[in-house]
Amino acid sequence: MDIVVDSHTHTIASGHAYSTILENALAAKNKGLKLLCTTDHAPEMPGAPHYWHFNNQRILPRFLHDVGILRGVEANTLNVKGEIDLPPSSDQHLDWVIASFHEPVFKPATEAEHTAALISAIKSGRVDVLGHLGNPNYPFDMEQVLRCAKEHNVAVEVNNTSLTGKSRKGSDSRCDRIVELGKEIGVYFSTGSDAHFCEEISKLDLAITLLEKHGVEEEKILTTSTSRFLNFLLLRGKARISAFKDFY
Repeated sequence: MDIVVDSHTHTIASGHAYSTILENALAAKNKGLKLLCTTDHAPEMPGAPHYWHFNNQRILPRFLHDVGILRGVEANTLNVKGEIDLPPSSDQHLDWVIASFHEPVFKPATEAEHTAALISAIKSGRVDVLGHLGNPNYPFDMEQVLRCAKEHNVAVEVNNTSLTGKSRKGSDSRCDRIVELGKEIGVYFSTGSDAHFCEEISKLDLAITLLEKHGVEEEKILTTSTSRFLNFLLLRGKARISAFKDFY
């Protein structure tokens, strides 16, 4: 399986990451990626930038080191209402919005509360993909959430860092079940390295292995093709990106 998009990466702006966007883009080029989503942590995460950082991504060139740059964010799911920590006015400046649970922002609660938060985030229309769902600190009703994601065309991330055991320990078995059930339901998947250093860009081996284990069709894996990825954004109601006309 060839992956040409890394859908989850961080720069020094996230506060606990260590590379610039130029360093990330060069790493992406050297590893053969066509598109790179830059998705720094949103403001409620300790050390994260002000929301102006995300609005001002419009000044970024669409290509850095010959790699297409998608302007994104890893937003925090804040509450059971599914609210995220950027104002709606930021949406017009973002191509790709990940919504994730993080312990410093959303204190782990009950399965029912986690489920409600995820479903509300999906239905809000502001979220393109659910990030690192395998975290065992946030159990949720998998079938209910994945069916909702399918209905609303919200993707499910397979996060490579979660599968390494270095972060969100205990995610691997839950990720396995999420992919198994997600395939059965027919959700769209993305693959993200969750790189916090440029050498981690495109490290997606464990995510690929898991998707292949369950025989997920490539047409359901957005990051296997620039066309799949960008046309998914159109499906989500995003504007066509003219600079990427050759990628559709």
